[in-house]
Amino acid sequence: MKRQSLRKSAARLVAGLLCLGAGAAVQPALRAQALGQTELQTLQQSFGKDASTRAIQNVLTQDANIKANALNRERQGKIDHFFKYRADVKGITDQKRSGRCWMFTSLNTLRPGVMKQYNIDAFNFSHNYLYFWDMLEKSNLFLENMIRTADRDQDDREVVTFFQNPVNDGGVWNLYYNLASKYGVVPAEVMPETEHSNATSQMVSLVNERLRKGGMQIRKAAAQAAEAGRPDAAALRTIKMATLKDVYRILSLCLGEPPAQFTWRYKTKDGEIKALENYTPMRFYQEVVPADFTPDTYVMIMHDPTRPYYQVYDIANYRNTYEGLNWVYLNLPAEEIKKAALASIKAGEPMYTSSDVGKQFQSDAGLLDPSLYDYNSLLGVDFSMDKKDRILSRQSGSAHAMLLIGCDTDAKDQPVKWEFENSWGPNAGHNGYLTFTDAWFDEYMFRFVINKKYLDNKALKALKTTPVALPVWDYMF
Repeated sequence: MKRQSLRKSAARLVAGLLCLGAGAAVQPALRAQALGQTELQTLQQSFGKDASTRAIQNVLTQDANIKANALNRERQGKIDHFFKYRADVKGITDQKRSGRCWMFTSLNTLRPGVMKQYNIDAFNFSHNYLYFWDMLEKSNLFLENMIRTADRDQDDREVVTFFQNPVNDGGVWNLYYNLASKYGVVPAEVMPETEHSNATSQMVSLVNERLRKGGMQIRKAAAQAAEAGRPDAAALRTIKMATLKDVYRILSLCLGEPPAQFTWRYKTKDGEIKALENYTPMRFYQEVVPADFTPDTYVMIMHDPTRPYYQVYDIANYRNTYEGLNWVYLNLPAEEIKKAALASIKAGEPMYTSSDVGKQFQSDAGLLDPSLYDYNSLLGVDFSMDKKDRILSRQSGSAHAMLLIGCDTDAKDQPVKWEFENSWGPNAGHNGYLTFTDAWFDEYMFRFVINKKYLDNKALKALKTTPVALPVWDYMF
């Protein structure tokens, strides 16, 4: 109610400003103003060219890398990569130029168990296999949304949102679950990566072009049927299937067709060569993925200070399969999330997480800390905002999924810093891993998937409440 009241007040203010010139009575202080000579002189005078300012100007006009010049030397060497608690992980994956971090992170959670099960030194899942089905399923969901909203105006907010971005690489853990529980999983050797799974932009652009055409065909056919007074759902789904045939062709040409059955040979640590013969992807999934790695046991939690804590939220249409689960999460305070995360790491369980990794990130050193880059001192401008304002102003949001694997604590066992296993290859960051301080956790961490046994009673009770529905255009997603 408070947020609605604030929005109404802001709307009234904007409406008043827009009424200028129409005879509306507006307070002089609120009237729109162009930049005149007085304002320009004020701005020019504010830029005092003392010696320090001239020196900074000389540097920045010759060097386009503002970030490098803002590196805070006082923080260099103050953060190490040692951790008291660390889950058992092995090997770094590389998503290349694709947005499949959510898929890599979800499957990376499972890799250590597969290595142990088959007594092997290394293992990777085929991300290309799941990516094929992800793109096809998202295409079907888009077209079904076109059918569902075919009677709405073209500028309806949902319709606009769907057309703006029919499908993309992005996602979260529930999308992995929707795919794996329907199509199974396979080893990387069974369906290797291709140039288009490693660099997805051109293929996705063409898929979206074909989907937008199909979406418009559906809308036009629905309008013609409505005008004739003869609704014809079958005709709309005929258009849908014709569109999906073309999408399937594009995906198959660029990614290869997913196998219905496979044989996988592997070599154990003891030198034995073994094989899984005539397996289906679903059989492999059932054998290598723990039976409890489902939304019944593992839940998504979020730190979003713009909304009430201990409340469950459901984001409309944030899924890939039409029949699958939406993205549902429990919003919790950061301190409660830290307690649960530390308990999980101590028990040897890494966690799917996502964060705004680009903020205050020293990529070559693999470090993240709120004070790594001092833009305020370099530019003489105060950029400070709290996390809530950064989210609401779109300055910050969850951008990348990684596996949370480690935590270092002080003498009182309170977190000091944490560790990510990333999916940008072994040469990125600190040998493929990233270290972030507890202060960075507070500011830029967002989503976690955790076994609910690590949550306290208050959080478990909140999980049972009815979710608050959020729209497809919600600012956090």
